[in-house]
Amino acid sequence: MPRIRRFAPVAALLIVAPTLGVVAQGRPDSSGISRVIQGLRGNVQVSSRPVRTWSLIERMAQYKAPGVSVAVISDGRIAWARGFGVKEAGTNDSVTAETLFQAASVSKPVAATATMRLVAQGKLGLDTEVNRYLKSWRVPGNRFTETEKVTLRRLLSHTAGLTVHGFPGYAATVPVPTVVQVLNGEKPANTAAVRVDTTPGALWRYAGGGTTVQQLVLTDRTGEPFPVLMNRLVLSPIGMTRSTYEQPLPESRWADAARAHRGSGQMIPGRWHTYPEMAAAGLWTTPTDLAKWALAVAAAWSGADSSLLPRPLAREMLTDQKGSYGLGPGVEGTGRAFRFGHGGANAGFRSQVLYYPEAGVGAAVMVSSDNGGDLIQEIMNAIAAEYRWPDRAPRTIEAIALDSAGLAAAAGTWRMGPADRGFGLTIELKDGTLWSRAPFNVMPEELVPVAPGDFVGLSRGWRFEIRGDSIGIVTGPTNRIGGRRSEGSRRGEPGARSPDA
Repeated sequence: MPRIRRFAPVAALLIVAPTLGVVAQGRPDSSGISRVIQGLRGNVQVSSRPVRTWSLIERMAQYKAPGVSVAVISDGRIAWARGFGVKEAGTNDSVTAETLFQAASVSKPVAATATMRLVAQGKLGLDTEVNRYLKSWRVPGNRFTETEKVTLRRLLSHTAGLTVHGFPGYAATVPVPTVVQVLNGEKPANTAAVRVDTTPGALWRYAGGGTTVQQLVLTDRTGEPFPVLMNRLVLSPIGMTRSTYEQPLPESRWADAARAHRGSGQMIPGRWHTYPEMAAAGLWTTPTDLAKWALAVAAAWSGADSSLLPRPLAREMLTDQKGSYGLGPGVEGTGRAFRFGHGGANAGFRSQVLYYPEAGVGAAVMVSSDNGGDLIQEIMNAIAAEYRWPDRAPRTIEAIALDSAGLAAAAGTWRMGPADRGFGLTIELKDGTLWSRAPFNVMPEELVPVAPGDFVGLSRGWRFEIRGDSIGIVTGPTNRIGGRRSEGSRRGEPGARSPDA
């Protein structure tokens, strides 16, 4: 069994930050906080079993995540905010509620708010071709743009037909390109050129490249550096006092920031990566500041406070354009279950903000680890259970009994998806229980039989449908990944690590 590196004494992981001025009046409900940090859980539970929970400290150690920060919204106010762990693995420099993390793609909806403010001021139009605003670079025309144009509405909703999904950032020892170099794919840029490769408006496809075009629209139109612009239009008006879009982060603020960590628990050389694609990935912030953003947008959406945005534009911002995306945030649900938010993944950081404006509940969570994605979901599930979110209860499944032959038929090594961009999956039978392991799984996931040949993973909730040497994984209402058993795989004897490794 490999050794798990200890990041800090348990006492250091339980640091409680001072109550902030924006927190609800009175002392936070300490029992509720305790139930959250002791009640992390997966997306699925088995009806015949007690709900399985973990403590935050336990899961931070297992995920090798040195730092976590959480802010919880209840009754339309920030109820509490806490930091856990340390800023850098192996040190005693504690994370607090004021510690900065990279927000990664959560930068996008905050940047979209600035765009919407300029629209409200009449300086930009949502449906105007962006080349009318661009001065330092232009979206290259081609056969796809002959009849349909790239507009801000399409950039904000990921429907502009532009390429480049995301950005890996730049290590401390390498040169950082300009935004124009990024858009042209010119050295020292480490990503391809951003180009239109399908008809604008035809489909939804996530594109950080499009958000970077949006960034240039804002700076070309106003003549202001992007961090200055964002502070003037969004961060300062909302009271996001800890936040900045400065890239790289000024050395004067290094002591305020959590370091980026790989899944191994090791700090990324140079502390973190730099992102000139600021609108797409460059925000440094805290969960408290992200909660302030969500509350401000919700107040504009409801008409309670139009100082940030007029209500009609806020409503448009949170209306599904295509692919469950509004103009910046992701949006889903109706009534009390209506929610908006975004997730993010930079090198060594993971983040998520989610808010239900009609129910007045939500949260923001940030983790300084590549393993933070699954950990954030478990934390969100615990918060949802404690604060009774409208639609976040774990899905309950009915398990069936399968004999050893039925279980062994599922075990093996599988190749999922297309050969050029698929992934390997291993299913192991150990002591009468099936466990799956894929590159994105930090730890093996238990698979529970729900029908002959059908299994559900208790962490992510995906359904595995195994028929002979074929497998299908249902990851959502319209998403299915197909695969086949790899050559040479011996059923029941795959090479995955055991679940207690």
